[in-house]
Amino acid sequence: MEAEAARRSPALSVFDAPADARVAAVFDSPHSGADYPADFRPALPMAELRKAEDMYVDDFYAPAPDHGAALLLARFPRVYLDANRAVEDMDEGLLDAPWPGPLAPGIKTECGLGLIWRLSSDARPIYDRKLSVAEAQARIDACHAPYHAALKRLLDARHAAFGRVYHVNCHSMPALSGPRAPEGEGVARADFVLGDRDGTTCAPDFTHAVAECLTGLGYSVALNDPYKGVELVRAYADPASGRHSLQVEINRRLYMDETTFEKSADYAATGAAVARLIATVVAFAQTA
Repeated sequence: MEAEAARRSPALSVFDAPADARVAAVFDSPHSGADYPADFRPALPMAELRKAEDMYVDDFYAPAPDHGAALLLARFPRVYLDANRAVEDMDEGLLDAPWPGPLAPGIKTECGLGLIWRLSSDARPIYDRKLSVAEAQARIDACHAPYHAALKRLLDARHAAFGRVYHVNCHSMPALSGPRAPEGEGVARADFVLGDRDGTTCAPDFTHAVAECLTGLGYSVALNDPYKGVELVRAYADPASGRHSLQVEINRRLYMDETTFEKSADYAATGAAVARLIATVVAFAQTA
């Protein structure tokens, strides 16, 4: 990577282009972290917990700074704390005492997949204990707060420099829907799913450009089905003021074995497709 040296902290890594080569684009991957903190102490084997990782997504988007974009990566794992949730999305049933702050749990939280996961991807309890309120707050302070602050800084700086910013929130998804999916279990998913929260988080032309890039490469693309985008696109999008956010989900069957976590024969081809996606986003950001 020919970008400037990364800025790292225990919670995150930031990679960016040299100042004179930057464009109005920011990519972030909140779920590819695999640094499991010592205080996690789960009751499940690591092989089950790692199913929640957006494995290899950080690798696919690593070329972004070479195109002039910024890239933010979480280092903490999603099952420890999910940066793509609001702080109010706390699962109080996981705690040993009432949460002192406001609560606004969503549907995912009711399924055990809130700000701090109570259940694994396979719906098994992650802990054999309750978490203390202090423990939950410490995770927010150490992971959620710095990640959101870093993303906001990157987006604000690009917007200040260019009057606009195009943000891509990067994810991967299982090939088939799970037992708690609204569409029912075992439904095959598209190769890519784009989420703009039903057209509210970015200009339609931006979503269309990314979709056209992928369909032009022969991939199937779904829009807002089953993933519309969650907190990281909702919180920082304001298309009317030039702040555009789009979530992109890559189907894991395109590049890995979901049981062994090994890369498949199509890994390089998928990486090449994501590189085209990055180039498309950057070109759009420069000409919009």
